[in-house]
Amino acid sequence: MVSLSTAFASGLRVLGAIRVRLRPAVLLLPAIAAAAPGSVVGAQGTVSGQVSIVERPGARTTDLADAVVWLESSGGGANPAQSRAQIVMESREFVPRVRVVSTGSSVGFPNQDPFRHNVFSKSGPGEFDLGLYGRGDTKDARVERAGVYPVFCNIHAKMVAFIVAVPTPYVAQPNPDGRFTIGGVPPGSYTLHAWHDRGGERSSEVTVAADGRSDVTVQLDASGYRPMPHKNKFGQEYTNTGRDRY
Repeated sequence: MVSLSTAFASGLRVLGAIRVRLRPAVLLLPAIAAAAPGSVVGAQGTVSGQVSIVERPGARTTDLADAVVWLESSGGGANPAQSRAQIVMESREFVPRVRVVSTGSSVGFPNQDPFRHNVFSKSGPGEFDLGLYGRGDTKDARVERAGVYPVFCNIHAKMVAFIVAVPTPYVAQPNPDGRFTIGGVPPGSYTLHAWHDRGGERSSEVTVAADGRSDVTVQLDASGYRPMPHKNKFGQEYTNTGRDRY
């Protein structure tokens, strides 16, 4: 017969062995938790590349900085924050010529000229007409839908600008040499869009790894582009009558 003291001592030896076997597993848990922030799930990379434009023979590209490049996730992705941007009217020009905003944002048009302007857009994914207003006043247009909004002045035919509304936070405009960088992009599959008012829009599918991607090349074609005069907000030709003119 085994005495109680002998049984108790044997039980202590068994418990000690269990503690020894369990200790390594318990120590592994903090290491696993510490590794989680560096996992693929939380990774964000940088997508960079080059935009170029095919021109007519003998022509030279000088407006690559007016291009826009953006990524749309096939899984929906993050919703961009709405904001309020500005396109200033000065010296009978829109400044800047291309303004990128997220869908649902507002764009203000402050008039800094000593004469009136009438800002309007009729040929984009939505329309607006801000009416006539003078120096020191500002009126806003809200762009609810994604797309390119050509913007004109009903008084001055040479004034042209573009609002590019995108449904994604992953967007950039290139440097004058065509190089672009989009930061904070999670890994996954995307549709890459590139737009330029003379080169049109081009889309392609790209895959972004956890550490990003640096080999994206986009070529737009402006070889067939010919500038055409636009109509006023009534669909008619511009005239030189009236007090406000060039």
